[in-house]
Amino acid sequence: MGVPEAPVFSMVVGEASGDLLGSLLLQGLRRRWPGLQANGIGGPNLERVGMHAWWSCERLSVRGYVEVLPRLREILRIRRQLGDRLLGSARPDVFIGVDAPDFNLDLEVRLRQQGIPTVHFVCPSIWAWRAGKVAKLARAADHVLCLFPFEPELLSRHGIASTYVGHPLASVIPMEPDRVGARGRLGLPPEAEVVAILPGSRVSEIEYLGERFLRAADLMRRRRSGLRFVLPAVPALKPQIDALAARFGLGGALTVVAGQSHDALAACDVTLIASGTATLEAALFKRPMVIAYNMHWLSWQMMRRKRLQPWVGLPNILAQAFVVPELLQDEATPAALAQATLAWLDEPARMASVQARFARLHRDLTRDTVQLATDAIEKLLAS
Repeated sequence: MGVPEAPVFSMVVGEASGDLLGSLLLQGLRRRWPGLQANGIGGPNLERVGMHAWWSCERLSVRGYVEVLPRLREILRIRRQLGDRLLGSARPDVFIGVDAPDFNLDLEVRLRQQGIPTVHFVCPSIWAWRAGKVAKLARAADHVLCLFPFEPELLSRHGIASTYVGHPLASVIPMEPDRVGARGRLGLPPEAEVVAILPGSRVSEIEYLGERFLRAADLMRRRRSGLRFVLPAVPALKPQIDALAARFGLGGALTVVAGQSHDALAACDVTLIASGTATLEAALFKRPMVIAYNMHWLSWQMMRRKRLQPWVGLPNILAQAFVVPELLQDEATPAALAQATLAWLDEPARMASVQARFARLHRDLTRDTVQLATDAIEKLLAS
């Protein structure tokens, strides 16, 4: 089977972080095949690099077991309609599921059974708390593109073909971020102490974490005069966050921006951040952090039973140690969040130590991700 000159790729991302990863991959694929076509479910980053998004990834952006229930019928309908389309008039040469395993794996199983090659980009965190996903992943994916070096060996035990490609953001984020330039773009004083507040990119995360994070910011401001805060909001959620922020009277101490999460991480001294992909981005920016999460109590009970390791934050999982604090569920009180965040500012030696550790992590994850991923996809196309 030859490789088509202008292949058709279908891609599904489930949230803002996947949209960014998918767009970096698609740019690399387009360098290899300038005439390619891309479609599926995406966000603004993918659309900017030429993907035709039949649905916005915002339609899928929900986390937790209970939280998904009000949206479940809609999400299942989208998956069914997408599968019908891809098996009908819009059959792709390769389907690429970018993370979002709860949506993508079942879709990949269906497509693969009908002869469409499938790639899963980002190995599900079977080493943390998704061990039950291995069997489904083996049925779903012809090839898995792994972000972390230990994953291919783990997948090979289950007969799953994979390639370690490194993390694409490790090549995009500079080893020494431009703090001064980022503060200039955000309108922040060059000498101020700055805390970046990242409560997440999903509606449910704003509902469960937004108020806690802003109450923590208010407590920090009262204890440390001159402290500034920057909160990068997903553009679609900015009105909701603006309304929430107005309740706390932070005034000029808080800057809410649309997008610009990388500028916020480059500009800050420390970040208060929701558990998820953004924590790895913060580590690549060498920023000390406090990782927090809160969700519906029933979702939490279900998730905690699936945990295989004591850590939930990616920087800690990769280090196999509590390098940065994690405050989860009932522990994530505004007072505790404020105290843990301010502690970083009071301990410059500790800050320097974790920054050096994150620099080593950055070097370990830096590969020519896009080229390695493109090579793996080309081999799949040729098989």
